[in-house]
Amino acid sequence: MTTPAERYAAFRQSLAEEGPALRSFREHYDFPLDEFQVDACRALAAGDGVLVAAPTGSGKTVVGEFAVHLALSEGRKCFYTTPIKALSNQKYNDLVKRYGTKKVGLLTGDNSVNGEAPIVVMTTEVLRNMLYAGSGTLAGLGFVVMDEVHYLADRFRGAVWEEVIIHLPESVRLVALSATVSNAEEFGEWLGEVRGDTTVIVDEHRPVPLWQHMMVGNRLYDLFVTDEGGERPRLNPALMRIARDESRLAGRGRRGYHRPRGFRPPDRADVISRLDAEGLLPAITFIFSRAGCEAAVTQCVYAGIRLTTERERHEIRQIVDERTAHLPDEDLAVLGYLEWRDSLERGLAAHHAGMLPTFKEVVEELFAQGLVKAVFATETLSLGINMPARSVVIEKLDKWNGETHADLTPGEYTQLTGRAGRRGIDVEGHAVVIWQPGMDPVSVAGLASTRTYPLRSSFRPSYNMAVNLVGQVGRERARSLLEASFAQFQADRAVVGLARQLRRAEEAMAGYREAMTCHLGDFAEYAALRRRLSDRESELARQRGAARRAKALRSLEALRPGDVIRVPAGRRAGLAVVLDPGLNVRGNGPAPLVLTAGKQVKRLSSADFPVPVEPLERLRIPKNFNSRSPRDRASLAATLHNKIGGRDLGKPPRVRDHAVEDEEVTELRRRLRRHPCHGCDEREDHARWAERYYKLQREAEGLRRRVEGRSHVIARTFDKVCGVLEQLGYLDGETVTAHGRRLAMLYTELDLLTAECLRAGVWDRLDPAELAACVSSLIFESRQADDARRPRIPAGNAAEAVNAMTRLWAELEAIEEDHGLSFIREPDFGFAWAVFRWAKGHSLDVVLNDGVNGVELAAGDFVRWTKQLLDLLGQIADAAPEGSPVRGNAVKAMDAMRRGVVAYSSVG
Repeated sequence: MTTPAERYAAFRQSLAEEGPALRSFREHYDFPLDEFQVDACRALAAGDGVLVAAPTGSGKTVVGEFAVHLALSEGRKCFYTTPIKALSNQKYNDLVKRYGTKKVGLLTGDNSVNGEAPIVVMTTEVLRNMLYAGSGTLAGLGFVVMDEVHYLADRFRGAVWEEVIIHLPESVRLVALSATVSNAEEFGEWLGEVRGDTTVIVDEHRPVPLWQHMMVGNRLYDLFVTDEGGERPRLNPALMRIARDESRLAGRGRRGYHRPRGFRPPDRADVISRLDAEGLLPAITFIFSRAGCEAAVTQCVYAGIRLTTERERHEIRQIVDERTAHLPDEDLAVLGYLEWRDSLERGLAAHHAGMLPTFKEVVEELFAQGLVKAVFATETLSLGINMPARSVVIEKLDKWNGETHADLTPGEYTQLTGRAGRRGIDVEGHAVVIWQPGMDPVSVAGLASTRTYPLRSSFRPSYNMAVNLVGQVGRERARSLLEASFAQFQADRAVVGLARQLRRAEEAMAGYREAMTCHLGDFAEYAALRRRLSDRESELARQRGAARRAKALRSLEALRPGDVIRVPAGRRAGLAVVLDPGLNVRGNGPAPLVLTAGKQVKRLSSADFPVPVEPLERLRIPKNFNSRSPRDRASLAATLHNKIGGRDLGKPPRVRDHAVEDEEVTELRRRLRRHPCHGCDEREDHARWAERYYKLQREAEGLRRRVEGRSHVIARTFDKVCGVLEQLGYLDGETVTAHGRRLAMLYTELDLLTAECLRAGVWDRLDPAELAACVSSLIFESRQADDARRPRIPAGNAAEAVNAMTRLWAELEAIEEDHGLSFIREPDFGFAWAVFRWAKGHSLDVVLNDGVNGVELAAGDFVRWTKQLLDLLGQIADAAPEGSPVRGNAVKAMDAMRRGVVAYSSVG
């Protein structure tokens, strides 16, 4: 055990190793830095880049803040990038408090504040666009912090993170901050390859311990219990008993008993009251539905829940009124402002993407100050925003992902529950899963104890990326840059595993080849003859089967109503009369509808006729015959029996394959008999080894194809993208054309379609509101993928432009298909009418009521999509050809839409 003197000496040594930058940085904090934070800061100070993977709430951002501190002390710039604008705003405000407004800037697309400052907070997309444009703002850049870098797994936006990492100048040190991922070392190794020396620091220790619970009825159970001996925690046996009892009672319920009250999920108001009684507020309850979040607040209000004091209520009202003072009174009425403020004053709030951004920010501020005690949120809250709580409640362990109800993954569960436990405030955090009928405690325990959250790249080359890269570094260099992506790195890693399997297969094949060696001759040659003979016989059998099926199909096509047939095989074998030949039924060939001798009406298929069928007799089917009438069926079946009588129809035909003599089969058999190995006493033993050899050979060929398919997969996709761009005239070999330079300015999912619309002059005759309506289809995507309702489009020029855009999309899709690509989705005009009305000056009330395809629009969605539209219209204004009316109309459309709830900027 070390003495106090030794510990003090070690402390002095560590201070000596830290250097002045880290020592002065420590003074900003009133708590000691954790070991992983110190290690990361030292690595940065020593000149390395760093990857820090640590749980939510562990203080990773301290490392990012040290990069800011280091940049300022070295007289260089630091860019702090985040995945979402709200997080950028939050970080900007944090840094302004420390360094002042002159030293900190903000660039998010919506906002541009002091962009040439030494510290600039920005969304990752803004930095990507800067890199491609060769912006002068990059001069003097020393550090880039990438907060929430695990976003690169996001299938829609993840590629941006990799683009930035690959294209940053070599002199820039990267600080990558990630949630705890199970393959952090792999990611760090890739960062080391593309960015140079990178220190990987993984910390799985939560600074605030997390306790797991389940709430059954209104009783709270620990998910895990520890024996008196202090052994490893095990699943609470009480929960297992409840699961067994619930299952048994549920079975009785099916036989007429009622399910007891204790096995129903508690009301949301009961849950909040229980947490309040246990001292577990503030809490975030995750409900995977916007409507569910709003309903939860309403239920708690109706139940009379009030979690605030008189002083807190007064403070809440002051903050709310102040933060919303800029919004027009008529808009506040539309947004249910008074009801929302009343719930906040009770300490209750919802938080989801459908809310007005201002409202969401107020909820975040009040919760962070401890004034709102219970928030009901969708899972979007788990991404980035700093809103820790004492407790996190999860209502259900599955959520709708747009297509189906999918179970939560361990990674998602960890991300959600990571909010529980406020550092420096709570000694422990609590995760509470609400018991639902049929829930298995073992599954909950599995989610709570698994830490598997692998980071998977979603990178792929885009059209905009291709023209930017070719323009900057040429085609070959661009290809090699893309080969440096994490996506290719992971594909190569997979290839390493496949290649290892292939090597083992080849080694085993060598052993099998040795085992089938015959002293009389070349057994491999003999085995090849046997295989050729077997393959030829199988081929002939297939041909005969196909010919027989075709003949049976033709015989079914010749059937007519009234034909009496014999069904030769299957469960429906026996006599039947054809009611309808079924020639127009969808499926594989005719599907006759028949009445069996047993008076049943059945639809048959070609599978019931392994041999051709011939009518035995014909019956007249009465005109008024109703197949649903038992009397009609019995009458026709009686006619069938009378017609056939006791006549001996013989045995039903059997499937016979008479092998036609085949010259190749005859020759192969002759060569087999004459081969020296044919007379070997161990011939069949050798043959078994040969069979294993050929089976493994087929598997090895499959592995070889998979290896080839994964090698250079990103570069091959890039070549296909360039092929499309060359065909359309955006690239000419190594040259980016004038059209290509316009495409290089368009950063949107539908970049190529946007460029084609500009080139074809599709929008030239549109007024500003019509232009906004049409362009909205390039950023909007309906949340209901299968919504078949026809969107409302402004009449006249806009309707013509919509048709032209749809035709262009179809042409581009066909060109992509020719090149083996599928990038471009169909433009979605569901938001067009709302945008048109807003740009024409209509009120928020009217626009939200008109909604999307007749469904009322959420204020938050409207603002978010409109801001994305403003961003794209700005790009279009810059990219439109000189003299094009689109330039001026895009600017006018932006001016018309930047009003009311859309105009407000939340920075400050």
